[in-house]
Amino acid sequence: MGRRVVITGVGVISPNGLGKEHFWQGMISGRSGVKRVTAFDVSKFKSQIAAEVVDFDPFVFGLTHEEVNRMDRYVQFAIAGAKMAIEDAKLDLDSGDKNRVGVSLANAICGTRYMEEEFVRVTNNGKEPIDPAKVRPYLYDASMFNTPSSEISSRYHLKGICTTVPTGCTAGTDSVGFAYEVIQGGDADVMIAGAAEAPLTPITFGAFDVINVLSTRNSEPQAASRPFDGKRDGFVLSEGCGILVLEELQHALKRGAHIYCEVTGFGTCCNAFHMTDLPPNGTAMADCISLALEDARILPQDIDYINAHGSSTEQNDIFETNAYKSVFGKDAYSIPISSLKSMIGHPLAAANSVELVACALIFETSILPPTINQEVPDPECDLDYIPNTCRQMQVNHILKTSSGFSGIHSSIILRRWAE
Repeated sequence: MGRRVVITGVGVISPNGLGKEHFWQGMISGRSGVKRVTAFDVSKFKSQIAAEVVDFDPFVFGLTHEEVNRMDRYVQFAIAGAKMAIEDAKLDLDSGDKNRVGVSLANAICGTRYMEEEFVRVTNNGKEPIDPAKVRPYLYDASMFNTPSSEISSRYHLKGICTTVPTGCTAGTDSVGFAYEVIQGGDADVMIAGAAEAPLTPITFGAFDVINVLSTRNSEPQAASRPFDGKRDGFVLSEGCGILVLEELQHALKRGAHIYCEVTGFGTCCNAFHMTDLPPNGTAMADCISLALEDARILPQDIDYINAHGSSTEQNDIFETNAYKSVFGKDAYSIPISSLKSMIGHPLAAANSVELVACALIFETSILPPTINQEVPDPECDLDYIPNTCRQMQVNHILKTSSGFSGIHSSIILRRWAE
């Protein structure tokens, strides 16, 4: 068994709250962050709703005007989230060996807002050929997948591992899983991990709209994201950021760090079935969960709560429910499950990392957030999804699951901290 890994800090930017306190109050109160899109004209789209982050001020988090001008919104989210997580961990990065501190961040879309705005600017809204003389020198850096990781490493002069995980909608989980394995294997003592995403732009929104995966419940935005409900009709695109500080146990104890929970298992696999469709039996996710359980050296009956992927699509929610039944058997009916996407929509890679922040806070508060908009039972989704109201319950082991287009599935297991 490798070195033990704990979570000691969290930072979160979400459509239902900035910072862990506001975010958590939004979660346990069942507050939806879904509204009609205001960032751009959606009148020609089938879906016209999203979960936007409001009141985000990058200057509050120490960014300069020069940095804001050259950074895409998702990079700004990542820097702000990292600042919150590092401060929450009370981590003095200047007092330790910066060669032993790394960064593992994720995203699925990268800097599309900056790229789309730049295209409009240098082509006169697409009416003229690209004028190279008008292209800003920041475009390359603003649009790259690895910019958040590199910016955070540079900002704090961190010289350890610096990586970016681009595995789509499982990437937030995968980035934390990678960080866990890096520390466990002895290659770092501290890792800043998670994901940031800001995909609410016309072309990106249109890419999802055209393949009919988005909810079209435009007249009732806050009721649109309804995982496992019989009237679900697609997911709600979102944005946000979740960053976690992972730390080797003895390193954390030596400095007297507050420990949220321990990371004990990680598993990932691919169903190799289809780019967007899922096989209904849930076998691939079941395999992924089994890998995480094996890594954590626990049994299925040890899991007290499942934080679900729960995307609110017809296929995913049946697939996921069947996976839980496959792994847990009849016990699946007694394990509480919730999908936070019912409140915050689906911020792609950032979904998993935001949900992992919530999992850390569950250990702190012994409150399980609900799955809101549970109104019409689906006979194929018949488990306990904590409908509409949060639940007081102390848990010892949490399973976090995630899935993504192209058939990737990932799971992480967290344990209540104990000596």
